[in-house]
Amino acid sequence: MSERILLVDDEPSLVATLRYALTHSGFAVQTATDGVAALAALKQEMPDLVVLDVMLPGLDGFEVCRRIRAEMQVPIIMLTARDDPVDRIVGLEVGADDYVTKPFSVRELVARVKAHLRREAMLRRQHAPDQPASGPSPQAARPEEILTVGPIRIDVGRRRVSLGGQMLPLKRREFDLLAYLCRNAGIVLTRSRLLANVWGDELDGDSRTVDVHVRRLRRHIGPDRLQTVRGVGYVLRKL
Repeated sequence: MSERILLVDDEPSLVATLRYALTHSGFAVQTATDGVAALAALKQEMPDLVVLDVMLPGLDGFEVCRRIRAEMQVPIIMLTARDDPVDRIVGLEVGADDYVTKPFSVRELVARVKAHLRREAMLRRQHAPDQPASGPSPQAARPEEILTVGPIRIDVGRRRVSLGGQMLPLKRREFDLLAYLCRNAGIVLTRSRLLANVWGDELDGDSRTVDVHVRRLRRHIGPDRLQTVRGVGYVLRKL
């Protein structure tokens, strides 16, 4: 079955171009031209990924993104015609996974869509039920990995995080970032290293992306544990 893309934009020519490119890349594309229609389509179509414009009539893209995040963890790529760093930060803070400024390369956008969907497929495989007895053992299918740094405990296989025994409701990228920090606890990590190892080829490097996600993590684990090393990057302390 083709993966489903929900494309939300009120610019007819851009919608036509992107729909053509995504369809010819093998995706099933549903479109919406405003925020209310987007939320209705979300519930009806249950898309695998959302491409969402910021400037929409009625509900803007930020509010739509926020409401989507309240219901599901589908990847969201936001589009905007405003080249303003604040917009990018706001988009990431309300739950976007990626942010693209117009004008952009259609080929690049399709590549980003594919990259996010590859990652989602990998995560689904990690969460798939263990294979039956006739196949490989559960241990061979998915070795368990538990990371512990002070009161932080991460069950990597089940993607669960607790702090002092209390479960933390981390979003996907927050989890990935914290897991990488825990594997390198006590080591000062540059923003470029974090981008390369947590985001990989899914996002063109921007240190502000790291800063936004670090700020989110601090709300969960506290600023004393995840500290800034001025001019270098961040370090997770073994408190």
